[in-house]
Amino acid sequence: MYRDGARKSIWQEEVRKFSAEADLSLLFDVAIVGGGITGVSTALKLQESGQQCIILEAANIGFGTTGGTTAHLNDFFDTTFTQVISDFGLDNAKLYAESGADAIKIIEDNIHRYKISCDFTRKSAYLFALDEQQEDRLKDIVEGAANVGHEMSYVNEIPFPIPFKEAVLIPGQGHFHPIKYLKGLCDAFIKLGGSIQENCLCEDHDEKEDYVILKTSKGEIKAKNVVYATHIPPGVNLLHFTNAPYRSYAMAFTMKNDKYPWELGYDLCEPYHYYRIQSLNGENLLIAGGEDHKTGHADDTGECFSRLENYVRKYFEVETVYYTWSSQYYEPVDGLPYIGKLPGTKERIFAATGFRGNGMIFGTLSSQILHDLIVTGKSKYGDLFNPSRIKPVAGFSDFVKEAATVAFDFIKDKIVTEKIESFSEVGEGEAKVINYESESYALYKENDGTLHLLKSTCPHAGCEVRWNSAELSWDCPCHGSRFNVNGKILTGPTTKSLQKIFPYQKRDS
Repeated sequence: MYRDGARKSIWQEEVRKFSAEADLSLLFDVAIVGGGITGVSTALKLQESGQQCIILEAANIGFGTTGGTTAHLNDFFDTTFTQVISDFGLDNAKLYAESGADAIKIIEDNIHRYKISCDFTRKSAYLFALDEQQEDRLKDIVEGAANVGHEMSYVNEIPFPIPFKEAVLIPGQGHFHPIKYLKGLCDAFIKLGGSIQENCLCEDHDEKEDYVILKTSKGEIKAKNVVYATHIPPGVNLLHFTNAPYRSYAMAFTMKNDKYPWELGYDLCEPYHYYRIQSLNGENLLIAGGEDHKTGHADDTGECFSRLENYVRKYFEVETVYYTWSSQYYEPVDGLPYIGKLPGTKERIFAATGFRGNGMIFGTLSSQILHDLIVTGKSKYGDLFNPSRIKPVAGFSDFVKEAATVAFDFIKDKIVTEKIESFSEVGEGEAKVINYESESYALYKENDGTLHLLKSTCPHAGCEVRWNSAELSWDCPCHGSRFNVNGKILTGPTTKSLQKIFPYQKRDS
């Protein structure tokens, strides 16, 4: 299974293509764009209700964040209950608390109904504070949980070899193998008559009165409804300004002493670290994650892995690093995901994004919400997660900050590109955004001297890309589009690749 980076994740042992060539001339009830957990879960739920669905995936099933998750299943979230009470009120916070339990139940029901073998296990989680400032945050989290009826209890010990000040135990959490689960959903979807078309890039849509025309790399496809399960939809939309792209890093280790901490663990650092165990080919591996940062905003992404490894080795007796990988997620400005009708469209186009670090949960929950909105016109979570919600207080300062950051990135990168006189100034294994003969380029030179020369301007909104040394990709700091060294799209919202210049030909003066 391929995914959107140069590094291999722990889940990529599962290799399979799903699509035969689908009949794209049909009028589908729903076309779901994106083959991760959000898209596949939603397609299956709709197909179960008698809707004729097709999944359109630009690369292969599981290519994006689902292939790069650490697959924690939590019914507590990165946005705390206390924060939601403050911004949205107690009733909405109680509804928010229900959403995690609902999502895990959907996963369990799918596993039992379709007999999916995906290493699903219920586990307790430990949330622990490492210093006094984190103690205050933990107290705040526990108080918010109590107010919405979510169980958290203080404990004196944790199964992790990390010195802590205070800790709580949270029962009823879990984890699974996301790609095995995704495969099981796809098999069930196909058996119910659903269609999957991989290597099909959706470039645009045209919403008519009775249907939507999707313009794709395979031609035009018609559907009565469309779901964008792609993080951010193509084009320029309100969601591009209310979500910010972030990268997260993960590593999988063997341990020297076989003292594996079998529960789930999370500290309260900024950014926080998180831990779980996964058995792979008969061997247990400790998965640790952290070092999150905004996409395109780390000078050396390779250092993120080094910092994470050093942190883990400081506390755990780990031995060999088996896997290192990173993935992308989106932070919503007011802390809650956006699931529902795509802002600016009429009634037939839907989207789901802004999941923070809880993608497996909110991706799954999206399947129920979008199913209910499409089939019945309403959902119990419809208002809470409405992408068009207007909340002038919650998230407003973050909205201003993110918008200012995007504007700054756009202007700064137009000014500070490095001027060079010759490509020989770029060393082997080095990448730079350069100014050459008054044009801006993204240049990567392989260790054997091979040059990859691209126009450096992201086709989506005109920002300049930045080099990601860990994944050998060009990442856009504004809205999160990513490209490989040849300019090919790895991650939207762009629908166009970076313009390829190589082989380079010097213009006549």
